[in-house]
Amino acid sequence: MKEIVIGANQIDKRLDGFLKAYLPEASTGFIYKMLRKKNITLNGKKASGTEKLKVGDKINIFFSDETFEKFKGKSNQDSSAEPFTDKEIKDINALGNISVIYEDNNIILVNKPSGVLTQKATPKDVSLNEWLIYYLYSKNEVTAQSLDTYRPSVCNRLDRNTSGLVICAKSLLGARTMNKLLKDRNVDKYYRTIVSGNLKEPVRLTGFLYKDEEKNKVFIKKEDPKDDRYSYIETYYQPLLYNEENDLTLLEVKLITGKPHQIRAHLASISHPIIGDVKYGGRKIGGLRSQLLHSYRLKFPNDLPEEFTSIMGKEYKAELPEIFGKFFREG
Repeated sequence: MKEIVIGANQIDKRLDGFLKAYLPEASTGFIYKMLRKKNITLNGKKASGTEKLKVGDKINIFFSDETFEKFKGKSNQDSSAEPFTDKEIKDINALGNISVIYEDNNIILVNKPSGVLTQKATPKDVSLNEWLIYYLYSKNEVTAQSLDTYRPSVCNRLDRNTSGLVICAKSLLGARTMNKLLKDRNVDKYYRTIVSGNLKEPVRLTGFLYKDEEKNKVFIKKEDPKDDRYSYIETYYQPLLYNEENDLTLLEVKLITGKPHQIRAHLASISHPIIGDVKYGGRKIGGLRSQLLHSYRLKFPNDLPEEFTSIMGKEYKAELPEIFGKFFREG
């Protein structure tokens, strides 16, 4: 028999949803069958699966060890085991210097280097998500057992070769609050980038974006194509400095909507591609192998739950990569 005591990072989840995540190899039909037969109980009683979990609730699972291991999955059969192998730790450390900009009980803001995935693209990948969990595990803020029922994760994604600020959730409250802020566009996100050409005035760009998943490339039209595959986008940029020798402009870009490759493709669509961004027509210059795009600062709104008063109305910045200094000393 396995007993799970619900903590703060599992509250308000439906019992059936929790069980599906906890027993990933079990079908939904099997879970409901086990609930009906009282092989899974909630607080010692028969449950329907629709119950919302509360702190202190006890879920008991009356399976044989073999059955439990079958439906739990190989990766989490023994919650007392170390959650990371030596190779995984080595791979995480190889991600490079990931600096923490801000941290509290619910969230962490980190400066992601270029070349690091925000989330796995394939099962073998090591991403910022794995770094986050290992970072918290090393500080004894998560355990192998706690990871069995809740895994901290990143809240916003950056392209692999885009660097800068990423919001990470340590707690379920942090994840829910940040995800809602991002969905409602209540976090102001500003990027720094360098583009070809001389841009002199601030501009608010609008358009419609479509992503070709097979090519991993997006396409933009200025006018509404009346095609459901396209999404409306807005991008605002403010020129900061001009490098006459190389015909380059340092921009600060505010992402108003948040679509894949939006900044890269939108700037390319007005014939000012980001340097290094070969996919969208950018120049190879200064040894760049990918787009020079950096998530530079975030500003949180003034109206937040009381658990987040420490970041209310605050702005956070991630130091620019050194490569910016090759083109703009004041960048």
